[in-house]
Amino acid sequence: MGYAIEFEHISKSYTPEEVVLSDINLAIEEGELVVLLGQSGCGKTTLLKLVNKLLDFDTGYLRIHGKKLSDYNIEELRRSIGYAIQQVGLFPHMRVWENISYVLKLQGVDAEQRRERASQLVELVDLKQELLMRYPRQLSGGQKQRVGVARALAANPSIILMDEPFGAVDEQTRTQLQDQLKNIHRKLGQTILFVTHDIHEAFRLGTRIVLIHDGRIVQDGTAEDLVFRPQHPFVRSFLGKKGFSALFDEAVLAALYPLVLQGELDMQGCLALLGQKRARIETTLA
Repeated sequence: MGYAIEFEHISKSYTPEEVVLSDINLAIEEGELVVLLGQSGCGKTTLLKLVNKLLDFDTGYLRIHGKKLSDYNIEELRRSIGYAIQQVGLFPHMRVWENISYVLKLQGVDAEQRRERASQLVELVDLKQELLMRYPRQLSGGQKQRVGVARALAANPSIILMDEPFGAVDEQTRTQLQDQLKNIHRKLGQTILFVTHDIHEAFRLGTRIVLIHDGRIVQDGTAEDLVFRPQHPFVRSFLGKKGFSALFDEAVLAALYPLVLQGELDMQGCLALLGQKRARIETTLA
């Protein structure tokens, strides 16, 4: 399996004094769901925006499916990559089906095919068909976020960029949306690059978690790697006890220990496995 996205020695500055990204090296395989985790201002959103050329980098190389970013037509590139953000950005004068299929309209797809595609996607994101004829103002926050995800999927992109897309909804809705995204990823297998500052969300979603601090990658691994095998003092200070407690989330345990999904180990067994590691916590959090 090849790489969907490759960052090689990427650096980005707004001024000589304001270095946003410094020597970023990161390769994301086709079909991975990778989470960029870190505090506000650490550079994670900047890194995300480099992929669809919303921002340019200063030095280094960025490849999409093995091809240098500079060799792509910008408009074609952006239309081939799904993009979902916290503010959703739905067009208020368009109905839901028109919002979902907007990229397809730009690609010249006729209205009947666009309606059909929108109908398929609302089902995929667990929305009712009657919502297709509503306007964004007639939707709840959670419904708008689902429409935003559906729109990102409309053109069947191989890569989807998500910048804190669930940050503006309540906790219960956010959990539902996270579960829905994991289901979609299992079904469709697209490469997803997901930005968040929330440890719990990162642990629930990421097959890999890339922790960024002051424009640098300080650790790249699983949730368990970050909690039990921290490679930098910042990893310990950022995760703290919250990182350990997040491992007890049922969805995180199931991801870390696939035997649960196979019926060979129940949730108590997972907790026992983590309990065996508890003795290392005092050292990890010291």
